[in-house]
Amino acid sequence: MSDKKIKRVTILPGCISCGTCEEICPDVFEVKDTAHVKDDGDLEQNAELVREAADICPVQVIAVEEEE
Repeated sequence: MSDKKIKRVTILPGCISCGTCEEICPDVFEVKDTAHVKDDGDLEQNAELVREAADICPVQVIAVEEEE
């Protein structure tokens, strides 16, 4: 687990719309045609789940940028 704050989360091209990220962290991720990060998603409150979703993503398209 990282102690760093998450600055930004991005969905890279290649999402297969499997819904895993939304299942793990529905407060931050939503899948329509492809996954996207909700504008009002609280990254700080859900940091652990965001990192878990990024780790579990089968095509590794969730980019988590942390503060330095």
